[in-house]
Amino acid sequence: MLLSWRWLNEFVDLKGRTIESVAERLTMTGCEVESIETPCELLSGIKIARIEKLYPHPEADTLKVAEIISSEGSHTCITAAPNLSVGDKVPYAPPGACLADGAVMGQKDFLGITSEGMLLSAEEIGLPDIADEFGILRLPDDTPLQADLKGYFGLDDRIMDISITPNRGDLLSVMGLAREVHALFPDSTLLDTREWPGGLQDNWPCDFEDIKIIDQGCTFYSLGLAENIKIGPSPLRERIRVNMMGMRPISNVVDATNLVMLLTGQPLHAFDLDLIPQRSIEVRSALEGEIFTTLDNKEHVLQEGDLLITSGDVPVGIAGVMGGQNSEIHEGTQKVVIESAHFSAPRVSQTSRRLGINSEAAYRFARGVDPEKVIPSLEYVLMLLEKWCGSRIYAQKKIARSHVPANRKITLRSSTLRKVLLWDDLHETSRILHRLGLVEIDRTLSDLTVEVPSWRPDLSIEEDLTEEVGRIRGYDLIKPRLPGKLHGGGTEGPLYHTQRVIREVALGRGFTEVVTYSFISKDFISELNISDEDSRSHPVLLSNPISQQMVCMRTLMLPGLLNSLKNSIKSGWREEIKIFEMGRVFLLKDTDNLESLEEPERVAGLVFPGQERRVPYRQTLEEDFYSVKGDISALIRSRGFNPGFGKGEEPFGHSGQTASVYINDERRGLLLRLKPSIEAQLEVEGPVFYFEIDLAPLMNPRKPEYRDISSYPAVYRDISLLVNKETEAEKVKQYIAELAGDLLCKLKLFDIYQGKGIPEEQRSLAFSLAYRRDDRTLKDAEVDQVHEQVRAGLEKKGFALR
Repeated sequence: MLLSWRWLNEFVDLKGRTIESVAERLTMTGCEVESIETPCELLSGIKIARIEKLYPHPEADTLKVAEIISSEGSHTCITAAPNLSVGDKVPYAPPGACLADGAVMGQKDFLGITSEGMLLSAEEIGLPDIADEFGILRLPDDTPLQADLKGYFGLDDRIMDISITPNRGDLLSVMGLAREVHALFPDSTLLDTREWPGGLQDNWPCDFEDIKIIDQGCTFYSLGLAENIKIGPSPLRERIRVNMMGMRPISNVVDATNLVMLLTGQPLHAFDLDLIPQRSIEVRSALEGEIFTTLDNKEHVLQEGDLLITSGDVPVGIAGVMGGQNSEIHEGTQKVVIESAHFSAPRVSQTSRRLGINSEAAYRFARGVDPEKVIPSLEYVLMLLEKWCGSRIYAQKKIARSHVPANRKITLRSSTLRKVLLWDDLHETSRILHRLGLVEIDRTLSDLTVEVPSWRPDLSIEEDLTEEVGRIRGYDLIKPRLPGKLHGGGTEGPLYHTQRVIREVALGRGFTEVVTYSFISKDFISELNISDEDSRSHPVLLSNPISQQMVCMRTLMLPGLLNSLKNSIKSGWREEIKIFEMGRVFLLKDTDNLESLEEPERVAGLVFPGQERRVPYRQTLEEDFYSVKGDISALIRSRGFNPGFGKGEEPFGHSGQTASVYINDERRGLLLRLKPSIEAQLEVEGPVFYFEIDLAPLMNPRKPEYRDISSYPAVYRDISLLVNKETEAEKVKQYIAELAGDLLCKLKLFDIYQGKGIPEEQRSLAFSLAYRRDDRTLKDAEVDQVHEQVRAGLEKKGFALR
């Protein structure tokens, strides 16, 4: 929010305080002033001049000689501007004056005639948008020659850029900030801010049906009428003010609505009465797929829930967002109806974000607008149109309401103040709240009851008032104190303890922790080839998304990590990338029932070997599928479990490098290399590995069991067998362990072979088996008997022994 220092001082007397002191106080109380700018800071020495004579340059057809008079006397200037006439008053930069860009004026010869300084355009003043025609900026006829241009038209104004929190929509106006500043400085005086009534005491001269509010997303709607409009530029002083506040002057009608919005915070819109389809206005919800063209000539496809302003059921505006091209003000407009209304903040916010229309009106409606400003703002706009355009305005307003908000009362106890602020003066509390606009309606020795004004929808409970009192009084006045004795030591919950251990292990293995948004784009479903039958393809949609790229909750953590990878590569990073994240995913068991939502905690990681090829021994140092498998094993073993791995299948996983991760013989995660097609979309050179593990089983760590080392030796035997390529070695190990029984103390796969001498569809696996008893040494005959049982059992299962 940009705030004009001059305009602020018209509404609050600050007793000579500087803009810097006000900015510091605002920042300390929650409204951070990000910068203080002086748009025309370098401009100096500019005078007001009147053109006495104007004639062509005798040696140049494109130049004119202007003889002017200013407070410093008569001067001659050369100009090429086509818009000047004798008697015009213009900005004049005499020799020694400084323009907005820092250029210092002097004298210059133009084909035998010396130009003493120059006449200025709006661009040379530093505000190109205030120009209403090509050429020199012409000033109002009543501008005194003795005046200094910079001070007379407010070009010496200073602008504060204030960061307003989303819950304080009341501060998105000059009057709202004037109230806030008055509350911060008890000795300041809030000047008369009553609205300006205007208009004739008669009814509209044309038939116009009553306004119909069909959708309850509109609580208050009003229209005002102005006739005999003559479209043109607004007065120069107002064009400068609108431009200083960050908006571009357009015409007298549009500037009037914008000026009032900046002043009161109430967005307004002007319709050309002769262009709306019927003499009627209805507020309804859009139809699914309905198409509408806005003022910026862009076509939008609407959805149910978008609020529309219609006339004869034809849309003429998206409520609270932007008007339509079919009813916009143009040079020939003679009759306008001004809309001043109150719309649901969530509805406007959702529509503007989804359509990507970040208008000034939508910005304010999305943060809450004071419904009691609807009529006063409308009356002020009509008064400006009467003043600027000489139009005929009418006191009658067309009004419709669907809801009248009830008065809100909040009671604040002195015990609450004492507990939070270490201070409980209810008398001073009442004075502070009164400066904020909250009226005391009852007070006892122990509590205070106030009525909340319509412009503060963010105040609803006792804690809100406590915060306001502490904020305005000053947090620096709260005396610091040491906390009392804690009753017992704090404990770390199982989730945080698990995350801490996992974090330590991951960091020790070279990973970097990242935190990504839980909100993602729905595009991840198609990008990762996830089918409709997969529950991960049905994410929870947000009712009020931040942007088009954040419309739903993540069902897996891969999209956020891929985005981190893409951003790193785009920034020029070529080294290895090993990142991990811990957080929740959001899964619907029943896609039609939000109550079935589950939010399991996960740890996920992404490994990319990098694109730097100039590394000695790169192939031996580079991360691969098995090194990432080792990382996962280390994470799981840190909680006392032995991980298992089996063949897996994922729509985004490489068919030959996708594994399921098992904990306690239950599938609890995945490990894979991304499909080459997805890697190609990322535009990376090299494999991308990804893993995701459920943290639930790791929250109850398995404690290690200790026993004496056996004093009896193990007896070793080997088994080599042929298996189909699809058969997992882990399953074969399970068969062997079951057949060998309790004598088997260790089982190890030591060789995998496929090639010459082995059928094409098969491979050879070789295992080493260690047999042992803890109470005596095994005899060869005992071992041979058990080993033969294992061999026979494997043959029965269809394996060919070698």
